[in-house]
Amino acid sequence: MSIFRIFATVYMLFALPCISWAGQSVTIFAAASLKDALDEIAMAYPGEVIISYGGSGLLARQVAQGAPVDVVFLANDAWMDWLEEQGAIVPQSRVDLLGNSLVVVAPRGAVEFTPKSADDLLKRLAGGRLAVGQTQGVPAGIYARQWLENIGFWEKVQPYLAETENVRTALALVSRHEAPMGVVYGSDALADPGVTIIYQIPPELHDDITYPMAAVKGGNAADFLDFMQSNQTFEIFTKHGFIVLGVPQ
Repeated sequence: MSIFRIFATVYMLFALPCISWAGQSVTIFAAASLKDALDEIAMAYPGEVIISYGGSGLLARQVAQGAPVDVVFLANDAWMDWLEEQGAIVPQSRVDLLGNSLVVVAPRGAVEFTPKSADDLLKRLAGGRLAVGQTQGVPAGIYARQWLENIGFWEKVQPYLAETENVRTALALVSRHEAPMGVVYGSDALADPGVTIIYQIPPELHDDITYPMAAVKGGNAADFLDFMQSNQTFEIFTKHGFIVLGVPQ
C-alpha cells in the first residue's frame, strides 16, 4: 500500500470560493483502483488528506480491527456490508458512489480478442498467465471469477491465473509484459498507457460493480464526505473512467 499526503495551497483555497468545508485533516482507506482519481481529488480538497490504498478485503479487515481512519471507500458492497455488520461504520453515511466496467487488457498495441472457449483463451495466453486480483478477496478478482464461471471457463483457466493483492498490481503485470493478459477495471485501463483493452466483458456476466463509501465510527469525516459528493469531484471521477451513481437520499 502507498501513502499519499497532500496539503492544500493558497491557490486551491481561492480557486474554490463556493466551498464551505472546514478543511480538517482526513485519513482515507481506499481501493487501489481509485488511486488516480482520488489523488487528484486530494489535491483539490482544502485540507490535509492521507490516503492508504490497497485491496478492499485487506482494508476492510484493518478497519474492523480498529485502524485509525476516517473514511473507507471500497470496490465491493460485500466488504462494506461486512463492516456494517461489525459495527465499524456509520450506516447512514454509506453511499454507493461509483460504478465501473470490467475489461481484458493486454500490452499496448495488442489486437482485440473475443474468447469463444476456454481453450481459445489459453491459446491466447500462450503459456503465460491471466493477471487478476485475488479471486476470493479482491473485488476485481471476484468479478473476474464470476465472468469465467458464467461462461464456463473457470475450471480450465483457474490454474493459469496470476492472482495479485490488488487490481493495480494485476494491471502492472500486463503493462510490464510479465503477463500476456489481465482482467481489470475500465478505469484502470485508462490510467496506464502501457496496456490496451482487447475485450469488454459484458456486465451481465458479473455482479454490478459498485464503490461504496462510508464514515468510520469515531472518525472525523463529515466535511470530506460532503466534498466527495460535489460536482467538482464527480467531474474528476468521470474523467478517470468511473460512472457516478448518485448521492444518499
